[in-house]
Amino acid sequence: MPTVETHDGAEIFYKDWGDGPPVIFIHGWPLNADAWDDQLNAVAEQGFRAIAHDRRGHGRSTQTWYGNDNDTWADDLSRLIETLDLRGVTLVAHSMGGGELSRYVGRHGTSRLDRAVLLAAVPPLMLRTASNPEGTPIDVFDGIREGMRRERSQFWQDLTETFFGSNRPGNNVTQGNKDAFWLMAMRQGLKAGLDCVKQFSETDFTEDLGRFDIPTLVVHGDDDQIVPIEASARKSAEIIPDATLKVYPGAGHGLANVPGDKEKFNEDLLNFLKG
Repeated sequence: MPTVETHDGAEIFYKDWGDGPPVIFIHGWPLNADAWDDQLNAVAEQGFRAIAHDRRGHGRSTQTWYGNDNDTWADDLSRLIETLDLRGVTLVAHSMGGGELSRYVGRHGTSRLDRAVLLAAVPPLMLRTASNPEGTPIDVFDGIREGMRRERSQFWQDLTETFFGSNRPGNNVTQGNKDAFWLMAMRQGLKAGLDCVKQFSETDFTEDLGRFDIPTLVVHGDDDQIVPIEASARKSAEIIPDATLKVYPGAGHGLANVPGDKEKFNEDLLNFLKG
């Protein structure tokens, strides 16, 4: 398997398909690079080099006890980009991956980047605070940690309902969507999974977003039950200087995998890449 070695010796697995301008896909929690296969294939078929890595603690990458934090993930991403000597990169990130993308820009700048896509992403801040009343209460995140510790396999199965929106009338979510989510979630180490909850919920990415100086596409479903749009995409689009916001009516958090929404996102992504 192709891997890159990080500063602390962790091995980060990655997929590398096609040739052309590089597009790196950053997965959400608790998934891995396989979550992007539809998009990897779509952009590679259109003349792009499609790359996706498993974050440390997830999938085929090393399950480290330490380093499950946004700064380290951003540095791991930088190591991947530098090892492959990529330039003119488009970064595409989903959910918690949007924090990784944002922190990468905050720590490493945009000299190797061309543009960015934030899909159902967590920035600028998920947690409800006095200055962020649209955020999610800490009790919700405590409940996630409790569910993972109690019986993570069942927790992941239950989470698919709100992740994809299969609890909504007339949805297009398939059993295959749910099964794939569960399989990827079970390949995430419990330690990494627990650490991730604090990182994606309590990290404020406002300063990172302010350092974006590349065209950025922000895509979000207005029925996202995991990362509500009012506390995330709408605010990010206001902070990022050159941002375009696209709102998908009725779409949920895992829209890139759900029939109907998936095809729309792939089209929007390719138009943005070619624009």
